Parts: sequence; structure tokens; C-alpha cells
Amino acid sequence: MFSFACRGQRPFALALLILLSSSVAVLGDNGSPVADAGLWGTGKIPEFIAVLLLSLVMVIGVIHVRRRGRPQLRPLPPIAAVDDAIGRATEQGTAVIYTTGWGGDMSRPTIMASMEILGSVASRAALNGCRLLVPSHDPVIVGVAQDTISQSATVAGRPDWFASSDVTFVTQSQFGYASAFAGLVARHHPGSVFLIGTFEGEALILAEAAHDAGAVTIAGTDSTIQLSFFLVACDYTLIGEELFAAAAMVSGDERAAAAVLAQDMIKYLILLLLLIGGILVGFGFNLNDHL
Repeated sequence: MFSFACRGQRPFALALLILLSSSVAVLGDNGSPVADAGLWGTGKIPEFIAVLLLSLVMVIGVIHVRRRGRPQLRPLPPIAAVDDAIGRATEQGTAVIYTTGWGGDMSRPTIMASMEILGSVASRAALNGCRLLVPSHDPVIVGVAQDTISQSATVAGRPDWFASSDVTFVTQSQFGYASAFAGLVARHHPGSVFLIGTFEGEALILAEAAHDAGAVTIAGTDSTIQLSFFLVACDYTLIGEELFAAAAMVSGDERAAAAVLAQDMIKYLILLLLLIGGILVGFGFNLNDHL
């Protein structure tokens, strides 16, 4: 809805914002609707203000990108290392293996971001003539990955490089998938392995398999539990939100760049509010007494 606000359809976007804000305001403390409560009579004013502020920041981010171009994102070492990782596999005459993990499907933001990075990896692999293997636990991810790689190969001018048989469905069993991945790595001895997506208990098994094969391993996930394993076992790791920033960086999509900019603006806003709140509490000010 925020893209409408940047295309001259502000009344429609404003109406959606008011509707969204009103739906927050008319809920009682127990989460049930309050039919006879007014907009300001439900004790949800802080949530109402938060929704407005966050919506405003998103709109500002989109407008800024449209008027001044994509913001300069700070360099991320894992993304900078992609060319070297694929170059190593090319020099060794081995394959590149890419997995989105077992823990998610295409509805997960991490998997969507991983598809953007997969497209960039596929483009570089196609230019180098390096084989790209993508085992997956989800048939839907298989279909999306095949389309992503095929489009990247076509844009790179190597449509004949792509082989749909290299993107395969393995199994939906968690540790069955981990075993199959470890076997794939042991057979092909890849020069580089990408572990980017949503991971659960299989994370360390995948990372150790890549490490034992001597592959350059680039990982990324938003799972705080699995990040510790990747930081120890992998050469490069995208930590949390760096995964989404990396996707915006390689995709060239101005809307994704606007979202990254808005996220940073929201962080600064939260820090400012925490600072102001701490000062007010120190002077004995209680917001609830004034609502």
C-alpha cells in the first residue's frame, strides 16, 4: 500500500492506514472487539501512534529512494566473497552447492531473500560455466529455484547452461535431508557451499559436511539459535538482518532498498524513543497518567 502513496494515490493509502490503525484501536485489553468503544477510548493509543509512526517511516523511505536513488548499502564480506567462492569451484572443476535449509517454505521472508541471492549466485556460475546444485526439501522451493536460475542464466547470456535436473527435491524428513545433503557434498567435493535461508537442527550437520569437504562456505539465516553454529563452522556468515540487506543489494530492487532504509530509520527512531522515555521516567513522568 505504501507504493501507492508514491504514485499520486495518497487518499487510498491514507484510508488504508486509518483502517489499519482503527482495527488496532477498537480491540480491548483481552484482544476481543469493543463494539461501543470510541477510537480513543480503548487504551490502545500507544499502539495507534506506533502504527502511524512506522507507516510514516516506510512512506518516507520509499519516497527517498524514488527521488534520490538507491541508498549506498555498506559492504557485506559474505557477498563480496561470492565471486571468489565461485571462482574457486571453477578453478577446481567442481560444483557449487546451494541450499535454503530445511526449516522454511516460500512464505518465509528468509527464503524469499535467499532466492534473490540464489539468482545472483546462478548468474555468476553461468558466466563461469560452473555447475550449480540445489537440493531442497520443498517441491515449491524447487519450482521457484528452477525459474530463478533459468532466468539468471538467460540474463547472463547462457540459457543452455541451466539444467533443471540439478535442482532436485530430496525429502521432507529433516535429518533425512541432512544425510542426503552430506552425501551430495561427499560425492561432488564442491569448491563452495551456500547455506542461506531458514535452518533448524540440521544446520550444524550441513555446515560440518561443507567444512570437511574443504569448501568455501557462505551462510546466512535469521535464526539466533543456528547462527552460533554457522559463525563457528562457516567462512562467512550473514547475521540476521544482513541477509535481507544482502538480498536488496544483489537484487537491485528499489523497493527492497527502501525497506532496508526504513528499517534503519525505525531503529534510530526506537533508540531515540528509548532515550526520551528513560529521561522522562527519571523525572517521574508516567505516560499512563496522561492518557
